[in-house]
Amino acid sequence: MTVQQTIWQGLKHILGVEDGKGVARALLEPVAIIAITFASTTAIAQPFYVPSGSMQPTLAIGDAFIAAKYPYGYSRYSVPFGLGPSSHDRLLQKMPQRGDVVVFRLPVDPKQTFIKRLVGLPGDRIQMIEGRLWINGKELPLRADGTGKVESEDGTITDSPRYIETLPNGRSHPIYKWTWTGPLDDTQIFVVPPGHFFMMGDNRDNSRDSRVPPEQEGVGFVPAENLVGRAEFVVGSYDFLNAHAIWSWVGELRVSRFFNGVN
Repeated sequence: MTVQQTIWQGLKHILGVEDGKGVARALLEPVAIIAITFASTTAIAQPFYVPSGSMQPTLAIGDAFIAAKYPYGYSRYSVPFGLGPSSHDRLLQKMPQRGDVVVFRLPVDPKQTFIKRLVGLPGDRIQMIEGRLWINGKELPLRADGTGKVESEDGTITDSPRYIETLPNGRSHPIYKWTWTGPLDDTQIFVVPPGHFFMMGDNRDNSRDSRVPPEQEGVGFVPAENLVGRAEFVVGSYDFLNAHAIWSWVGELRVSRFFNGVN
């Protein structure tokens, strides 16, 4: 039985309505649609919008993407309005993988929703040395991959070297890196606590992520409870920062990004 059929049967049972009663069915169908929509955003997937450039080149400013709710199980932040109970454990909990692009609630302010790449699991030792990422005492492989266009939050676009980074589990992803001596390029060793994760942006020199502690307006370690879902694919993209004149609006649609998977 599908989700829609289940909800429909439940509504009929509650209200004592049988198939064939056209008026009652007509009244119930809008209620069923609302219930299905609510259930879908709670248990299946939810759309989100990218307002900043910290995940370039994987996600651009103006991307709209779908995040799946089920890969990690469910917490109070997986349901609308955070109505569930607070708990260190997740219902149907599953462990995220290094390399997942994760939507989560900011630990210091759960009203804010962030998206970053998960690079550290509980117990991992994470460190940046001269701009290179080290996990558990090993430097991650990094190979040059040309250059790319980086868009800033003010709409300016600059060229940046692009690299492909490979995580210990073999998953590779692109990053932007234009300096090796920035404030976050040499860090202490971060030991990820139990039940927490370490997040980083793919735009390494412009990301307020787990390298920055919460007291400095950073992300810090992210509790498992704060995970919302895993980014799956881009459904649309619009370069609103450079859409100044009405006649330019259509041209700012990034059609090439539509329906691209998030890897």
